Amino acid sequence: MANYDLIKDAIVNKKQVTAIYNGYTREMCPHVLGTKNGRMQCLFYQFGGGSSSGVIVPGSPQNWRCIPIETMQIIEVKIGAWYSASNHSVPQSCVDEIHVEVEI
Repeated sequence: MANYDLIKDAIVNKKQVTAIYNGYTREMCPHVLGTKNGRMQCLFYQFGGGSSSGVIVPGSPQNWRCIPIETMQIIEVKIGAWYSASNHSVPQSCVDEIHVEVEI
C-alpha cells in the first residue's frame, strides 16, 4: 500500500513522481489512480526519463503511460512543475474504478 499512498498524495497535491518501471527511470505526473480488473494502476503523463516506447517529446499527447503500481520501484515524490497534455480529457481505459483523479 505504500506505493498507492505515495501516488495518491502526488495526485491530490499535484506532485511529480520519479520511479523505475521496466528498467527505465521515468519522470511523470500522475493523473488517475484506481483499479482495472482488480489490479491497482495509475495513468501517468511522462515528461522525462526513458521509455521502451522511444524518446520522450515534451508536451506530446503520446506520453501517457498506464502502469501497474506494484511493478514500480524506487518511487519518489517531489515538488515541481505539473505536466499534462491537451488530450487529458479524452476518455481513458487504464482504470475502470477511479479512486482519485487530478483536478485540472
